[in-house]
Formats: sequence, C-alpha cells, structure tokens
Amino acid sequence: MLDNEILIQAGAVTRGFKKGDTILKEGNHARFYFQIISGEVKMVNTGENGQEFIQGIFKAGNSFAEPPLFLDVTYPASAIAITDCEVLVLEKAKLLTLLSQNFTLQMQLVKSLSERIYFKSMMAKEISLYDASHRIITLIDFLKERDGYTDELYPVNLTRQQIADLTGLRVETVIRAIKYLVEKELVQKGRKIYR
Repeated sequence: MLDNEILIQAGAVTRGFKKGDTILKEGNHARFYFQIISGEVKMVNTGENGQEFIQGIFKAGNSFAEPPLFLDVTYPASAIAITDCEVLVLEKAKLLTLLSQNFTLQMQLVKSLSERIYFKSMMAKEISLYDASHRIITLIDFLKERDGYTDELYPVNLTRQQIADLTGLRVETVIRAIKYLVEKELVQKGRKIYR
C-alpha cells in the first residue's frame, strides 16, 4: 500500500492493538486512515444473534476503512484485531494533503480500493448464484492470485469460521464442502487447506 515512511513523515502514529481489540467501531464517524504494519485485522458486522459477517481480512501492508473516510460517513463495520498488530493511524486532513501532493500515492490507493471493490463484486455473485464448493474455490483462487502464488500450492491461512464468514456460509457447510473438494482433488488438506 502506501509507503510507511511517507505516512510517518505526514504525521501518522503507530498504535498497538491486542488480539480481539476493537480498532474502530461500526457507526462511528470516519476520521482516520489506517494501514497495518504487522498482524491481521478483520472488518466485520455482527448480527443481533452474535453471528459475524466478515467484510474483509487485512494483513501487513494493507489499509482498511478508507471508503467511509473519503465519503465523510460513519463506518459500516467494525475493525477488530485478529492477531496482535501494529497499525499506522493518520488524520484525514493530513492524508488528503499528502494525496493532493502526490499522484503516485493517489493511484496506489485507487488500485487498492479497486481490488477490494472487485473482490466484493465477485463474492456477491458467488453468494447469489453458486453452491458452497464453488464459493470456497473462488475465495481461495482470489486469495492465491492476490498473494502472488502461481504454480505452487497456496496455503489457506483462514479458519473454517473465517471462510464461512467471508462466503456467507455456515461452518458446518464449509466443513462438508471442503471434504467434497478434497474428495474431488480440487484442494489438498493437512493441517491447512492447500490449492
């Protein structure tokens, strides 16, 4: 994403979060740009019954929660630390000044947002039209491409629950679908899933 040093020079501060900490809360007004230095963060909605829907999972180098910042609206989901993590936090006004002075940074941010929109469009289609196995394969293939894997096996670093939350499935359905995919030799399974 954006160069950490450039963000620090623009006034970003490093904040540490423990696993399970809420970084930003759904419904709060967007005021900051967030970029992960280390660890993982999920953007999540939680239903009245406690069921989660994961909007996205972000890792080192990724930013998150930018759309509401640019739209000047509230966060549509909460950001929660999946692991202990360090996050660069930059005030909105400082980010806008930085972007106005650097076209290359603007384009990096546009590319990142476009990738996220593409992912959401793809998953909306999957959830609407396809069965569980197809949804899971599409998710894995997207992550494999995003992470730059070509011919080698891709280790899926998501839990069954996270796969369920990202695909709109129940955990039990994910377990059955993965078993089916292993039987059809579309994925390999050890302690992790590989494709």
